[in-house]
Amino acid sequence: MKHLSDIGEDELIRRLVALVPTGKSAEGPGDDCAVMDKGGERLELLKTDALVEGVHFLKDAEARAVGWKAVARVISDFAAMGGVAEHFLVTVALPGSMEVCWIENFYRGMGDCMKAHGGVLAGGETCRVPEGSAAVISVAATGSVERGKAVLRSGGKVGDEIWVTGKLGGSLAGKHLSFTPRVEEAKWLVEHFKPTAMMDLSDGLAKDLGRMALASGCGFKLETELLPLTDGCSVAAALGDGEDFELLLAAPVGMDVAGWLERFPHLELTRIGVLVEQGEGDDLAGGWDHFA
Repeated sequence: MKHLSDIGEDELIRRLVALVPTGKSAEGPGDDCAVMDKGGERLELLKTDALVEGVHFLKDAEARAVGWKAVARVISDFAAMGGVAEHFLVTVALPGSMEVCWIENFYRGMGDCMKAHGGVLAGGETCRVPEGSAAVISVAATGSVERGKAVLRSGGKVGDEIWVTGKLGGSLAGKHLSFTPRVEEAKWLVEHFKPTAMMDLSDGLAKDLGRMALASGCGFKLETELLPLTDGCSVAAALGDGEDFELLLAAPVGMDVAGWLERFPHLELTRIGVLVEQGEGDDLAGGWDHFA
């Protein structure tokens, strides 16, 4: 009998999605957000995410920072689609022994992120887990993107250059609790760079680049010597640490970065490779897998 650890997260998702109706949407399961087409000038975006104590944050982590992360992760996914988050639903499953001040500060952190990057709390649920169990926080959100400007993982073409914002690696040193979702940067890229494919880096470049290339029906060639490394980090950390929450994108050759440097002078935009024919190029190992 196979176990989840035998097949890994991506294969599990593939199997589960095949077991249920997925409806008729502009884009169903498999991207950073689901895209729903209900007519009008904007497409609706849907997203859900979860944080588990001991997996996404440690018990002694500062509660306000964990709250920021819970919302910023979701906003990052909306940004990676070229859209914005609008309404949040938050479910918290907590042990009765949790201190009230911890969860209050957690909500303050969520509020900090919403005020900074958009969206409001629309509802949620509270429930209890058995004593000794990990706290679980689920954040769902709705949002939108202008029709014709949604960027999927699946639009990349052979010959497109691969780019990444910011620096990679080092999330385990604390960056995963204090990152800034690239909302304005994604909006600028969609308007000026016109990426063919885009996603945010949550599970590490080694994992996520392969996902984007596969969704686009391509392979990839990565130039590791070009990777923008966080100070003190190695190439291995940049490939595998995960939770960078930078933007990974593909775009046609010849994009002019001068406008980017003028608009975002303190944030790097780095070309790191190219999409190639499927079955060719590199095959990277590593990155985060919940069940590996």
